[in-house]
Amino acid sequence: MAVTIRDVARASGVHVSTVSRAFSAPHLVNADTRTRVLAVAEGLGYRPNRAARALTTGRTHNIGLIVADISNPFFPPLIKAAQAQARARDYHVFVADTDEDPQVEEELIQTLSKQVDGVLLCSPRLSNRAIERLREDVPFVVVNRRIRGMPTVLMDVGHGARRAIEHLAGLGHRRIALVSGPSGSWTGGRMRQAATAVRGVEVIVLGPNAPTEQGGQAAADEVIASGATGVLAYNDLVAIGLIEGLYERGVRVPADLSVIGVDDIGAGRLNRPKLTTIAMPTAAAGRLAVDMLLQSVGDQAAPTVASLETALVVRESTGEVRSDLRHHAVG
Repeated sequence: MAVTIRDVARASGVHVSTVSRAFSAPHLVNADTRTRVLAVAEGLGYRPNRAARALTTGRTHNIGLIVADISNPFFPPLIKAAQAQARARDYHVFVADTDEDPQVEEELIQTLSKQVDGVLLCSPRLSNRAIERLREDVPFVVVNRRIRGMPTVLMDVGHGARRAIEHLAGLGHRRIALVSGPSGSWTGGRMRQAATAVRGVEVIVLGPNAPTEQGGQAAADEVIASGATGVLAYNDLVAIGLIEGLYERGVRVPADLSVIGVDDIGAGRLNRPKLTTIAMPTAAAGRLAVDMLLQSVGDQAAPTVASLETALVVRESTGEVRSDLRHHAVG
């Protein structure tokens, strides 16, 4: 026989309404009481009826998580962390992939808004105006995109880009290519702004490019033609594809050209040369985004913007510029 809410109330020594509030409105229940009730419920194997609770509270206890490309290894750690954080707070996560298409993104938001209490938008491709319009239908938290007045979790890729360019400059590189990503990318814009602000080097922006290995391979000829001795790529996938494209053309990394990626995905640690990269706190961003969204859904005060630190991880794909390729400092 299935365990009922009355069984949990009897075993916890509280009223049925207290058990109900412990699940549907935990902020209204004493912390010690709620902990006891939840422990008893778990021990008995009780699971609240989500449909009935939704009718009572007006909440689905579901959230949507929309990513630009689920096949990109950048996103799975964020998704996994967000799911675990949501589950710990008795929420389920619906994950959807836009395939870098803003029209698909808008359709997914419109569909999910009828089934969830809020939506996490990760690296969205929609315009700010479209996101602000869609926000009228469902609460948002945006990851890696700054939209004024909207709860946002940022990973400080600008700081990472500066560190990357300074690292290359310290190795003697004076002409550096920034292999950019999709047109209009917020992350790409922050990288470009930070990279071109570093004094003593010339930064050449190449692109836009697809944010994939194929996009990196396709950029190889343009990188070689630019005369750059160092490269900062839009992400690790682009960097890995670029390295492959360079090898196909007889250009060795890092002997002939140094390459830095962004994200610190697993493939970058396994490929040869192991990729120097900017590590992004994706798991931390996923957890924080869920917390911010649930605060917003629960009408609690939540920070408008949270920024997480990035870090340069130096491996094998960067080295000192060859003496015959050195350029005089510029700027």
